Amino acid sequence: MFYILSKLLDTGLSPLCWAMALVAMGLLAPQVAHPILARWMHRAPVAGLLLLYFSSIEVVSNALWRWVEAPPLTTIREEEVYDVVVILGGMLEDRTMRTYGKAYYNDNIDRLIAARELLATGKARRALLSGGDEDPRPDSVDEALVLRDQLIAWGIEPERLFVETRSRNTRENAVESAAILRREGWKKILLVTSAFHMPRALGCFRAVGIEPDTLAVDLRSDRSTKGFSDLLPRSHSLHMTASALRELAGRFIYRLRGYSR
Repeated sequence: MFYILSKLLDTGLSPLCWAMALVAMGLLAPQVAHPILARWMHRAPVAGLLLLYFSSIEVVSNALWRWVEAPPLTTIREEEVYDVVVILGGMLEDRTMRTYGKAYYNDNIDRLIAARELLATGKARRALLSGGDEDPRPDSVDEALVLRDQLIAWGIEPERLFVETRSRNTRENAVESAAILRREGWKKILLVTSAFHMPRALGCFRAVGIEPDTLAVDLRSDRSTKGFSDLLPRSHSLHMTASALRELAGRFIYRLRGYSR
């Protein structure tokens, strides 16, 4: 149930969906008999357009991303050789992969690149790839298996790679990974994920009794300005704003339910 509700929350936090709802309210206003309610509904499209504009400009989306990424939680120790590096999923473009029959990756791919570097340089002895399949269709593939095959293609020895394929979200990543970490007796653990995701991910691992070192990758915010162009609406900025809002809501809900510490 929590998994289903988390997916519905994605839609509920979309500025585009709210903007469309406000415009629809304005279109329905002539059908409303109550004068005060009708007056407010007539004004709703303006609010929707303003919401859409401010959600679509880089100055807003970048400020939100500085918030969700700050501070980058990186505690990796340079002198340490880790028993295992835990890599969280969320890198695959599932629909594209099903369409074209090969792996396609999204912006989170820095997680896998970091894993390859840690393994190749001997900084980590092995990797635990955590991520199952969110899609119930029979032709879908467990993400951790795809990531393992990619690391093998990059020259990493198969015997150094472990997979966990039951998890579908960050909470389950932590629960399922913790069971493997305890079973194998690994003590020196490094958690790698995107900077925006690290606070929630680390909190989930702490909630199940695992205290790893961390390496935050895939930073997306910056402190540079482009002047007037920062105020121009762009679909990419709208996507970034929606993603930041979902992450902030996810942190709040995870803490509320005790999934994260």
